[in-house]
Amino acid sequence: MDFLSILTPFFFTLVASGTVIGIIFGAIPGMTATMAVAVCLPLTYSLGLENGLALLLGLYVGGISGGLVPAILLNIPGTPSSIATTFDGYPMTQKGDGESALRIAVISSFVGGIISLAALFFFAPALADFAIKFSYVEKFLIIFFALTVMAALSSNMLVGVFSGVLGIFLSLIGAYDISRGGNGELRLVPEFLEYYLEGGFSLLPVLIGIFGLSTILIEAESGMKDEKGLSSVKIGKGKRFDFSVFKGQFVNLIRSSGIGTFVGILPGVGGSAASILAYSQQKNFSKNPERFGKGEPSGVMASESANNGLTGGALVPLLSLGIPGDSTTAILIGAFTLQGIQVGPLFIGNNPVTWDAMIVAMLAANIVMLIVMIFAIRHIAKVVMIPKNILFPIILMMCVVGAYTINYGVMFDVWTLLIFGLFGYFAHKIGLEIAPFIIGFILGPSAEIYFVKSIESFGTLSIFFTKSWIAVLLWILIALSVWFSVAISRKKKRDLTASGN
Repeated sequence: MDFLSILTPFFFTLVASGTVIGIIFGAIPGMTATMAVAVCLPLTYSLGLENGLALLLGLYVGGISGGLVPAILLNIPGTPSSIATTFDGYPMTQKGDGESALRIAVISSFVGGIISLAALFFFAPALADFAIKFSYVEKFLIIFFALTVMAALSSNMLVGVFSGVLGIFLSLIGAYDISRGGNGELRLVPEFLEYYLEGGFSLLPVLIGIFGLSTILIEAESGMKDEKGLSSVKIGKGKRFDFSVFKGQFVNLIRSSGIGTFVGILPGVGGSAASILAYSQQKNFSKNPERFGKGEPSGVMASESANNGLTGGALVPLLSLGIPGDSTTAILIGAFTLQGIQVGPLFIGNNPVTWDAMIVAMLAANIVMLIVMIFAIRHIAKVVMIPKNILFPIILMMCVVGAYTINYGVMFDVWTLLIFGLFGYFAHKIGLEIAPFIIGFILGPSAEIYFVKSIESFGTLSIFFTKSWIAVLLWILIALSVWFSVAISRKKKRDLTASGN
């Protein structure tokens, strides 16, 4: 297939539409880019792989960027990655500079998105070429390392480990396939569900339930109390924007974008860590750190360039190793699954047209985001006033219809949606980590295959320690991630003890 034949007006329309819809989702408090991608995922089945990815990548970029609107205007992060934007964005709004803060954030988001896209373009193929050399042993250790990184960077290591293991456990429900080294017998399945769970829980209804239905339940629980005062949102006077505010901020933008890209590459870490880390670094390097938290534009730049740097970074491990970088890219695996494509080291080499289409779609999405949010920012700001009692029933209907139609009308998929929607709701209540859970759920079957095949090939567990220098290096990285988690936990305890005194 010719690459240029993919770049049709329909392709770019899907990118633009996805970006605008994503901005709207991100701008509504409580909605996220992950939810936008999850809800719209079933639509991609009839679009084909390249066109479907054009829509989803537009949603991804738009959703991450849209979160800056309520962060600046309402002091409510539209997405978790916008949390540090509130630190200086909202004080600027209180000073009457809300529109200026919005434009600063949009331009910074564009810079972060482009830099992360460049990193994706140059780094992912190189990493994939290297990963092709991996045996089953190295592939298993890569997944093990990814899970330890997620656990190490969770709010609580033990909770992160438990969440990841629980995800793996649930992913193994169903027939123990012969291709995995099994005997074809059912595992962990009650007798009355054998017919429905022979192939385990379907991935896509699980994703839609956890990121769609559970979000609706969590947000609906607050009722209308969070919407009081939205009608009085003001973004300030429409004065001429002065680009001189970016003077001397080149290093800030590059450093923050790089931090976001690097954090995105780490599996399951999330944009909130990227934006806070970039914000902290800019504050540390600033000549006037006392201005931060009082409406400092460079703080907004750091946060927004970092969280959009996440978009390209999170795609690197997905496309080169088959490991999602965050919860949104985990859902993108569903788009590939619908089209019968497996991501991993061979993906870029075997699907050059799709790879090129993704790069073009990401570039186009960032450009559309910049144009739309710069020239229509006053109108986009009104999105925060959309009543939840109108929005939620529409999204709920999309979730149910999507889950039902994914596998050509299987009612059990709707029950799966409900089961995991409730699971996501209660997981939020008791403090389970959703990102390690869902990535463990996705990677569990692959981890099982690689582990069993390694034992079948070499007949001893010692092979995981002696296979190659790559295996040794991975064990060192695993040990470092665990050590880092323990050190951070001890530091938190010391800080709490010190603050208590």
